[in-house]
Amino acid sequence: MLDSILEQVREGTLDIDDAKERLKTYKDLGFAKLDFHREERQGYPEVVFGEGKTVYQIIEIIKVLKARHRRILATRISPEKAAAIQKEVENLVYNETARTLFWKNAEEQTILYQGYVAVVSAGTSDLRVAEEAAVTVEAMGCEAVRICDVGVAGIHRLLDNLEIIRNATVSVVVAGMEGALPSAVGGLVSHPVIAVPTSVGYGANFGGLSALLSMINSCASGISVVNIDNGFGGGYNAALIHRMANEKRGEQQ
Repeated sequence: MLDSILEQVREGTLDIDDAKERLKTYKDLGFAKLDFHREERQGYPEVVFGEGKTVYQIIEIIKVLKARHRRILATRISPEKAAAIQKEVENLVYNETARTLFWKNAEEQTILYQGYVAVVSAGTSDLRVAEEAAVTVEAMGCEAVRICDVGVAGIHRLLDNLEIIRNATVSVVVAGMEGALPSAVGGLVSHPVIAVPTSVGYGANFGGLSALLSMINSCASGISVVNIDNGFGGGYNAALIHRMANEKRGEQQ
């Protein structure tokens, strides 16, 4: 990026003030310091976490990020906040189940990589977390294939969808209650599994703690675990793995 900017200055296609602006590593809005170089370091722009932020703060953050990047994702956005934000910022797509706002440049392709990530959820009550994972995967330019309501209480439903799951590059497996589904999937596939515990369950579920501990203690190999209800984290990790697999595949061709 630095070489490109300096070359444009030398050629006269970019003036010095614009070059200095593009070279800034972050912008200080007072209430937030927006990391402009995160995409260079980590492969995706800074993601906006909506809880605890005001509508005004989210709007200002998104406006600044839109001017610098081609894709923007905001998570944990309530319907009320989303409606107010969409009035001020054009072309934001709201997913009420996932509670996400997403924008991409109109010239940007939706899917950038071959293959897909499987997003597998145990029960309908886990969909809000699974959908957050799926939207995150899609926001990062990968295809997400959703397999819903295949928990271990009816294991035949999982087996009926096993071929689809096995053909994925990586799976995000979302479950509450006792959190057994990632172990079942992990024992049946040859790719990485990202396990996401949810807070769904009765009293002894302890707000997702029992599912979290079950997943951490899984006897199946190849399972990594993120925090309770962290669909974003599961989707982000899965998308990174999928992108790396695509890059390796491209190098070998």
